[in-house]
Amino acid sequence: MKAMLRTLSPAVRWIALLLLCAAYLQGGLNKAMDFDAAIAEMNHFGLSPAGPLAAAVIVLELGAAALILIGFWRWLGALALGAFTLMATFVALRFWEMPLGHERFMAANSFFEHLGLVGGFLLVAWLDLKERQDD
Repeated sequence: MKAMLRTLSPAVRWIALLLLCAAYLQGGLNKAMDFDAAIAEMNHFGLSPAGPLAAAVIVLELGAAALILIGFWRWLGALALGAFTLMATFVALRFWEMPLGHERFMAANSFFEHLGLVGGFLLVAWLDLKERQDD
């Protein structure tokens, strides 16, 4: 059993990292393929200058996810996506400002799910730094 776990462990770890990064890969690719929609998203949230910010988000989402997946400066990619997610969560999911009802309920759920992602990225960064220290 231990031998099987050692054999499967790297693949399972990489799949877990891929799943953690999936929304950022999808989001970055969608924004890159429809840049006008990415600009509209920035405008929707009152962020300006919309064009440069949309470009920066694309680079961040794809670049940080790539760092995590290839393992080069994984800790940095994880901290970058964690910080970005935390900031974006407070910009886009201000459920406490919404009237009671379904929309507020859904925004609150999404808010706390995003906090879970931030925790996952912090864990990835911590484990990567610990692994580098142990080597």
